[in-house]
Formats: sequence, structure tokens, C-alpha cells
Amino acid sequence: MAAMNHFGMTLRGWRERMSPQDSGLEADGERRISGLRRVELARLAGISVDYVVRLEQGRAGNPSAQVVTALARALRLDPSERDHLFRCAHLAPPSAGNVSRHMPVSVQRLVHQLGDIPAAVFAADWTIIGWNKMWTAVVGDPRAYGWAERNLVAAMFQSSDSRGRDPVAAWPVWSWKGTEAQEEDLVADLRVTAAAHPHDARLASLVEGLLRSDPRFARLWSNGTAGPYVGDRKTIEHPLVGDIALDVDALMPAGTDLRIITYTAAPETTDAEKMDALRAACHLPFRE
Repeated sequence: MAAMNHFGMTLRGWRERMSPQDSGLEADGERRISGLRRVELARLAGISVDYVVRLEQGRAGNPSAQVVTALARALRLDPSERDHLFRCAHLAPPSAGNVSRHMPVSVQRLVHQLGDIPAAVFAADWTIIGWNKMWTAVVGDPRAYGWAERNLVAAMFQSSDSRGRDPVAAWPVWSWKGTEAQEEDLVADLRVTAAAHPHDARLASLVEGLLRSDPRFARLWSNGTAGPYVGDRKTIEHPLVGDIALDVDALMPAGTDLRIITYTAAPETTDAEKMDALRAACHLPFRE
């Protein structure tokens, strides 16, 4: 069975959805299609019309990154669509610029509406950039953590101990997986970010500094493991209610590379009761 021509189908669909006016061309009488003609796309992208035909029909395989870039520019694709076109061509998408530390209004709203669940927002390099009231009640105020540049990875390798505690001095946290597994998860995720943002000077400085200063980071970085952070199970040694066992989940809002980290307790457990006690202290509604 022949492989589906994802590149050609995608290219044709996006060509036919784009009007000549949107591409800066003048309409020239009646048209059989509302979108661009192949000859028009070819002219805008600086390639031959025959090559556009062969790409759409699947008779021209492996277009170069330069060709895909030209087509994406001609079709005025947004970054997510451009990256999809690259993947359809079996190419790695262009590297992004600096790691974004911008939190869209929709993400701010979501974190606020998760008010009875501890939630914090991290940039792709694990810099904490936002949190809600329940996060402070359960995990502490990030402004008091003492993390260098408010970065979790930098702090993890500067001050984690044999129990795998996160570097939150006021309310210690430790991973059920142990120190090394927790650190490996974060390093693997950071490696994905570093590959996607090779020109981010701040990120490069973070990695280079850790490589020089911490043998554990250097060993984990050199082993090549890469992958997204998917969560954990942790115990928080809370000064008011005692130990709380919580599940940690990582959510990635669409269109961003932010991580929303949440802490939740299993229902009908003493951990859930302790969380309710903290909600009451914060004057937040109980979790159903």
C-alpha cells in the first residue's frame, strides 16, 4: 500500500485556501478556484510550476528545507503550520528563537480558574513565571524559594539532597522516584528545549554553567536522554498539615511551550482532607 502523500495534500489545501489578494496578487477575472493557482504559488515561492505539480501529486520526494521555507513564506503560514509542513517533508522544523517567558491571557485565566488546585506556570527552560494562591498555600511562595533566576533546574542541582527534595526551603518536597530519576526527567526535558532554541543565550548560559559546576548534571546531559516531562508523585512536608502525597501533572497549553504544573490528591484520602484544610485556610472552595 502506497504511503499517503501528506505533504502534497497539505500543500494543495493551503494553496487553495489562500486568496490572491491575501498574497498580494491582483485578481485577474474569473477563476476556477478561489485560492492560488499553482503558477501563482510557484512565482511567489521562486520555484517552477512543474515542481509544485510534482510536489502536490507526490511525484517529487524530499523537498529541501529551502523549498519548504519558501513555500511556507509564500503561503504566509503561522509558525505551527510551518512546522507541520516541515514535518510532512520529513524535515526538522526551523529552530525557534529565545525561550518565551510570556504568559498569554488565556493561560493566566486558566491558572486562576484552577484556583482550588495548586498550579504554577513554567517556561520551557523551567523558569517559574506564574502561580495561583493554592500553589503558594501548598508548595510555598516562589519568591521565597531562593532559586537562581527562579529556575527549577538550576536550583535542583544546587541544593537537592539524598531524599530527592526539591529546593523549596520553607516547605520541602521530595519525589517518590528518588533524586536521580527526578533529575533525569528534568534534564531530558531541558535537552528538548535546548535543541529547539539553540540560539537562546540565557539557556545556553544555564546549561554551560551547570555542565561546569555539577558532575551529576554533566553525566545526565551526556547520556543523551531526551523527552518531555510527564509528571511525578511527590510528598510535601507541610508545616501545618504534615506530609501530603500528591500527583504532579504537566499540561502544555496549545500554541505554547509553557508547562502548567498541577498538584492533586487522590479523592477520599487523608491527603485530600489535608488539601481541603489548606483550601479552607485560603478561603477557597473544597474540591468536589
